[in-house]
Amino acid sequence: MQKVQRTSKERSPHYVKLDNGITIILGENPAADVISGRIFLKNAGSLQEPREKAGLFHLLATVITKGTESLSALELAEAVESIGASVGANAAADYFVMGIKTVSEDFQEMLALVGEMLRSPTFPEAEVALEKHLISQTIRSQQEQPFNVAFNQLRAAIYQDHPYGISILGNEETVSNLSQEDLQNYHQNYFRPDNLIISLSGRLDIDQAVSWVEKTFGDWSIPEHSLTLPALPNLDVCPQKQFTFQETQQSIIMLGYLTTGVRSSDYPVLKLLSTYLGNGLSSRLFVELREKRGLAYDVSAIYPTRLEPSQFVVYMGTAPQNTNIAIEGLQQETERLCHQELTSQELQIAKNKLLGQYALGKQTNSEIANLYGWYETLGLGIEYDQTFQDEINQVTPEMLQIVAKKYLLSPYLSVVGLNLNS
Repeated sequence: MQKVQRTSKERSPHYVKLDNGITIILGENPAADVISGRIFLKNAGSLQEPREKAGLFHLLATVITKGTESLSALELAEAVESIGASVGANAAADYFVMGIKTVSEDFQEMLALVGEMLRSPTFPEAEVALEKHLISQTIRSQQEQPFNVAFNQLRAAIYQDHPYGISILGNEETVSNLSQEDLQNYHQNYFRPDNLIISLSGRLDIDQAVSWVEKTFGDWSIPEHSLTLPALPNLDVCPQKQFTFQETQQSIIMLGYLTTGVRSSDYPVLKLLSTYLGNGLSSRLFVELREKRGLAYDVSAIYPTRLEPSQFVVYMGTAPQNTNIAIEGLQQETERLCHQELTSQELQIAKNKLLGQYALGKQTNSEIANLYGWYETLGLGIEYDQTFQDEINQVTPEMLQIVAKKYLLSPYLSVVGLNLNS
């Protein structure tokens, strides 16, 4: 099989693309006799689901390991557990991924097993029915959790009819209507070699990795039909307030802002803003609203990495009687970034924290395989591992303020709790 190799054999991570479209990435790490892999499918997450099929890829992830054309769910489980390996599948907003981890000696066998799951799952009706029931239970359980209620109504307000506006789980109605035929149709459309990225890390070299992948997937041909992707709605910022009364000991307050995706030059700046505001015990929100003012049980900020426009969220759990003042405090601290530049020292502390945590997230084979495969899946390339760090180091206080003004002045508000007079 012909292949295109973008990196040299002497330099890790390695990048090889086979002529059937499969991308292979390898980070060599001979320290332990273990190999971890992440097999990503691009364009195969909840972003690709129409609203009436919400939750389909999550359901597919739960049943893809429950039977193939030659092996039952029990036989698959026994094959994995008999050698102490681990195999699992997960659906995200922008992709689908299967993970594998085993000692080096058994990796080829496990890769072949995962290949069978990817290429010839049967989605047994009994397993589908069971997983749909379990997913519905999880959805009902989340409806009783104030944080999830607040986040779900905030997300729905920000994204409206966009696929990001609904949980990866779907909702009870959409999940109940999903069928074995839906799973088969999506598998046929999205599971194809030119949509596959295989990212490995551990004790093996690139020639061995390519040989194993070719043996498992080399006869998998690109389908004649092109990959069908749904059109996405445009998003406009339309700030609104959402309130839900719930019997709870604290009010959950969230401010959300429609921002941008990972391919924007604003992405690393927003990551720094999120780190400065809400990451850890030394973050601005924690120090000002919890330590100094005693308003918060819990306070933080999140900025998820997304292909399409993401959301920047600051949130707090507070005593019900403090709901109104807590809303004001969250908004004041966020908008402060728009009107007052960080000092050089404040910015450097945020950079050190973000880059330090980034480095700590690349310690294991699983983390390394996930990172490189994730970057390639998002269209950033394996070089983004270094590019991201360089971009963070280049951020200035002026850049932070410009980006804050661009996104953080039009908040959506979501509140769940007892005292909702606002």
